[in-house]
Amino acid sequence: MSREKTLALRKNVKPFENSELKKSIFQLINTVPPFFIVWFLAYLSLDISVWLTVALSIVAAGLVIRTFIIFHDCTHGSFFKNKKANNIVGTITGVISLFAYEKWKREHNIHHATSGNLDKRGVGDIWMMTVEEYLAATPMRRLTYRLYRNPIVMFGFGPALLFLVSNRINRKGAPAKERNNTYLINISIIVIYSLMIWLIGWQAFAIIQGTILFVAGALGIWLFYVQHQFEDSYFEDESEWDYIKAAIEGSSYYKLPKVLQWVTGNIGFHHVHHLSPRVPNYNLERAHDSTPPLQKATTIDVRTSLQSIHFRLFDEANKSFVTFKEIKHLLNNANNGVDLQTKKTSFEGK
Repeated sequence: MSREKTLALRKNVKPFENSELKKSIFQLINTVPPFFIVWFLAYLSLDISVWLTVALSIVAAGLVIRTFIIFHDCTHGSFFKNKKANNIVGTITGVISLFAYEKWKREHNIHHATSGNLDKRGVGDIWMMTVEEYLAATPMRRLTYRLYRNPIVMFGFGPALLFLVSNRINRKGAPAKERNNTYLINISIIVIYSLMIWLIGWQAFAIIQGTILFVAGALGIWLFYVQHQFEDSYFEDESEWDYIKAAIEGSSYYKLPKVLQWVTGNIGFHHVHHLSPRVPNYNLERAHDSTPPLQKATTIDVRTSLQSIHFRLFDEANKSFVTFKEIKHLLNNANNGVDLQTKKTSFEGK
């Protein structure tokens, strides 16, 4: 994309970067209080049917996802104009969604700065190996990667690892502000959960909160996964990488039914968000609709997005995702000591 087109695109999106206090407050009101109301109704429904409780818990999980979108906007400083307001609301919504605010803000900003850059993967993104990396890896690393990319592991065990381990531990060398924010959120979660268990019992709490976190976590991981790993997604080496292309070509427009679009806080307009993280979630659709070049982004829907479940490795030569089965012959060659360049040529010719 030329410099002129890039500047024009940024100029078109700029007006939508302004947060509106009334809209932000209204979104808080129609998201956080309903979550607590549905949670309480789920508890009351235990006297009627545990299946009704699970159903209401799934509804509450949707509201947790929407709460996370508010948290997400706060990390970008886009939900409120006031930095302190973003930090306070971000920390509170971090307690609800079980995310450490300062820790995740750092990781997610790195994700935005490196999305689609093959030379700068590893922070704030889904683990993805290239075909060449996989072939050169040790058997143990290949096994670890295969388990990681298995849908049962990623979307089944993934939420527990995310909420109970990854989000609870500070990175080595984290500054005091980041460490203390994580401690604050962790302690708040322990106190609140302990109080709830004391009030209603661990069985009721486990059924309701366990369902909420599992569903919210699995759907959250799915959203993050599918919006960067789809057919024809953008990945380039550092020398060829371009921020604008990575935003528009490397982030999908996930066209969801209106109800799901509301629950997910318009995050389906992910290409707009990556182009300008300062656009609050309630302005993403308007920015998309008023900017024709953004409407050319890869569009996926619920049905077509399911194809990404089969994507396992990125083939740099063909700029596409492949399955483990498609490279099985190359792996056999690697195990038999065939030269790496020979393997690449063999695959490119398939």
